[in-house]
Amino acid sequence: MKVRFERKYLVPTKFLNDLRNRIEAFVEPDKYALQSALNGLPQYTVRSIYFDTPTFTSFYEKVEGLKNRKKLRIRGYNQYYKGCKVFLEIKRKRENTIGKNRALVSYDILEELIQNGSVGHYLDHDISNQKELEDASRFFFNMKRYAQKPANLVVYEREAYHGKFDPGVRITFDKHVRSLLHPQISDLYKNDGYTYLWNDFFVMEVKYFTPYMPVWARSVIQEFGLRHEAVSKYASGLSTPGFSMV
Repeated sequence: MKVRFERKYLVPTKFLNDLRNRIEAFVEPDKYALQSALNGLPQYTVRSIYFDTPTFTSFYEKVEGLKNRKKLRIRGYNQYYKGCKVFLEIKRKRENTIGKNRALVSYDILEELIQNGSVGHYLDHDISNQKELEDASRFFFNMKRYAQKPANLVVYEREAYHGKFDPGVRITFDKHVRSLLHPQISDLYKNDGYTYLWNDFFVMEVKYFTPYMPVWARSVIQEFGLRHEAVSKYASGLSTPGFSMV
């Protein structure tokens, strides 16, 4: 499991074009994002169903600022097509670093997979290696042990870039962030019924593998007067008026 450093900023949408122009000399469009290329930009749609316990342990650990915590989620991209794949993920936060366990599975069998809580029947055609099998097993162990169920579906368009001189550096602009509470697995590719979380703002994330943010990135952040914030799309979605512990 690779561990990275991550910083998030809630940025007024009016700065978006200026930020693109400012970082242009230091970044290149993400290759995967170029393949999707929505509206002529290097971006794609991210879809995540977050799981939580009956007492919303993950939500309250975030609100209370626990430094070490983890979240379970299912992540897919763009639009549904027959045979498309999604990730079973455990996102782990340790102090200022982020790590993930993830396994790729077919979305078409996902509901049955969640109900059974086991990867055994799908090993031959869905789990490609031993590490993915172990990560899938970790996902189901945590889901069953803590009785976790889908709590919030978060969808947004991600505009993605990586460093020209250090490809390990990533800058992403997450736009039109929207939330659907208490989703079903079958809602992952749903396109309506959402609540938008931040009007006139987007989330900028800077990710890197060394303890120090690149100098050029720090300079850009200072120039635009941005402030590092503990932005959580999951927790923000559950903080909307429609949230209830049902």
